[in-house]
Amino acid sequence: MPRPGNHQLGRIFGIRIGVNTSWFLILFFFVYTLSSSFTSVLGSDATAYTIAIVAALVFFASLVLHELGHALTARRNGIEVSEIDLWLLGGIARMSRDADTPGAEFRIAAAGPLVTLALTAAFLGTGLLIGGSFNAFEHAAGLDRNHLNAALVLFSWLAVINGAVFVLNLVPAYPLDGGRMARAIAWRVTGDRNRGTRASARLSQGFAYLFIAAGISIGVTVDFFTGLWLVLVALFLNQAARGAVIQSNVSERLEGVTVADIMDREPVTVPDDAPLLRVEDEYFLRYRWPWFAVVDGAGRFLGIVRRERVEQEIAGGHPALAARDALEDEGPQWRIGTDASLETLLASEGLRRLGGVAAVDADGVLRGVVTLTEVRRALTPVTGG
Repeated sequence: MPRPGNHQLGRIFGIRIGVNTSWFLILFFFVYTLSSSFTSVLGSDATAYTIAIVAALVFFASLVLHELGHALTARRNGIEVSEIDLWLLGGIARMSRDADTPGAEFRIAAAGPLVTLALTAAFLGTGLLIGGSFNAFEHAAGLDRNHLNAALVLFSWLAVINGAVFVLNLVPAYPLDGGRMARAIAWRVTGDRNRGTRASARLSQGFAYLFIAAGISIGVTVDFFTGLWLVLVALFLNQAARGAVIQSNVSERLEGVTVADIMDREPVTVPDDAPLLRVEDEYFLRYRWPWFAVVDGAGRFLGIVRRERVEQEIAGGHPALAARDALEDEGPQWRIGTDASLETLLASEGLRRLGGVAAVDADGVLRGVVTLTEVRRALTPVTGG
C-alpha cells in the first residue's frame, strides 16, 4: 500500500518503483543547476537543457539500479522487498525484515555500492571512448573548456556523480551502506545484532557532526547548495542513528517474546462455508471489525475477508456466496507463526496494512490473532507509554 505523497512510476521484477513528492523538487533542482553549468561549455541553451534533463533522469535511474542491487540480493537471502522509493536524499529499498545473519546483512548492504561501481566504470569507459583520452574526459568532467562534445559532458558527469555516490555510500555511517556493512562486521565480531547496531549508530553520529562542520564550511566558502545538502544528510544520519539505538534497546529488552505470548487466543473467526449475508449480519454489523480470519472445518487458516468486499458482493447480487470465495488474495502477509519473535511481527506487512495478523502453528491451524492492541500492550512496559 503506497504511502501518502508517493507516486508509482512502474514495476521492475515485481517491485514497485515510486517517488516521493520531494523527488520532483530535487529533479527540478538538478535540471536547473546542470543546464546553467552545461550552457557555459556547450554554447547552446537548448542543447544544455536537453543534456541536463537526460543527465538527471539517467542519474536517478542509476539510483534505482543501486537499490535494485539491494533488493535482488535481499530476495536471494529470503527477504521480500515490496518497493523502492526515491526521495530528496536518494533512494531506499523497503524490505520486509532485517537479515538473519551478519553475512546476509553484509551482502545486501554491499550489493548497492557494487552496482554503482559498475555503473561508474561503464560511464567512465564510455566517456573515454568518446573523448579519446583521459585528458579530454578530465576537461569535460571539470567543465573547464568551451565547445565540448555534449555526449562527453553527459557521460563524464554521470561517471563523476556515480563515483561520488559510491564513495558516500561507503562512509561507515548508519543507515548508509557503509554503516550497514560496519554493523554486519560488528555483529559478527560481538555475536550480537543489537550491540552491532549501537556501535554503528555511534559511529554514524560522529560522521554526522563531521558532515555538519564540512557542510557549513563548504556552504560559506565554496558553494551554498552543496553545503546545505551535506547538512541535510548529516541531520538525516543523526536522526536515523538515534532511531536505530532506540530500536536496538527495545529489541534487546523484548528478546524471547513471541507472537504466542501476546496473541488473542480466542479470536472471532468466520467459517469458510458461511454465506456473505450471514457474515455481514453476524460478524461485521455485530463486532464492527474491518476484517475477520476465515477458517475451514479443521480450524486451518484460509485467509481474511474484508467488510468492503462483503458489501460489494452483496450489492452485486451474491449474498449466498461462501466466505471462502470472497477472500483477499492469499499471501504470507496475512499470517505469522506463533513462534515468531515480536521483532518479526513488528516488521510484518500484514500488521502495517491490516492492523493485525493471524497467528498459525506449523500445520496452518489458526491459534490466535494478534493486533496492534496486543502489540501496544506488550510494548508499554518497555516504552513506558
